[in-house]
Amino acid sequence: MNTRVLDYFNALVADDDSLPLTEAALAIAQDAYPDLDLQGTLAEIDELALRVRRRMPDGADVHQRVSILNRCFFRELGFASNLNDYYDPDNSHLNVVLKRRRGIPISLAVLYLELASQLDLPVRGVSFPGHFLLRVIAPEGDVILDPTTGRSLSESDMVELLEPYVANAGESVARALRMLLEPATRREIVARMLRNLKATYVQTERWQRLLAIQQRLVILLPGSIEEVRDRGFAYARLDYLRPALEDLERYLEERPEAEDATVVESQLYELRQRTLDNEQG
Repeated sequence: MNTRVLDYFNALVADDDSLPLTEAALAIAQDAYPDLDLQGTLAEIDELALRVRRRMPDGADVHQRVSILNRCFFRELGFASNLNDYYDPDNSHLNVVLKRRRGIPISLAVLYLELASQLDLPVRGVSFPGHFLLRVIAPEGDVILDPTTGRSLSESDMVELLEPYVANAGESVARALRMLLEPATRREIVARMLRNLKATYVQTERWQRLLAIQQRLVILLPGSIEEVRDRGFAYARLDYLRPALEDLERYLEERPEAEDATVVESQLYELRQRTLDNEQG
């Protein structure tokens, strides 16, 4: 893994108050596209924002400006969900999303949030289960948007989205909505993007790519010992025995009573045996 790339990511996400969401999200794509022109891609996004700004009439209220942004983003620029290949990792790489005009809810939302920010529109991301959403903060009441279409969602729409993730449907789902519609932090948004890629790479057994994602998750979430554990498993898959041992031993030191302690201990035993065999061989 390119340490320069990780150092750059580390600098971007070091401080919550100054974390640049779009740049940090775009930097994730450097794992798949090491020659990515980050500043050039950010300049392309700036050009889109300028294009939309030129459409904004003086004195337009929040809803009028959101309507104009939606028309430009979804109709004219053609951004939409990549329904034909939803689990393609490139749906999480902003440089490709920008080029193809296809992505998944969270990557489309990051681009939308960047444009909204440059247009002084009060829009926040919402880390809703299964489908990332957008929240427009308006004096007369907030509006929830689907980042794949720009459509305003009613409470019943959101209850329907939520039902697969809640054990008891009906009133309990409706009660859960208020908490789930709280705006996400920029760190939470980047973490969700990384975890989407993590799930894809685990499923497709792309261990080198998975390790790159785990390196970023450990940097982004320094308080999560579980991400250190998962990095250890990724190291083990690639036969990086020493760093795998270090991560998994660290996990058990901090979580000796963890539910998966037996699984981790078994992995550690195997790694120690392989290390010993290598030294003797």
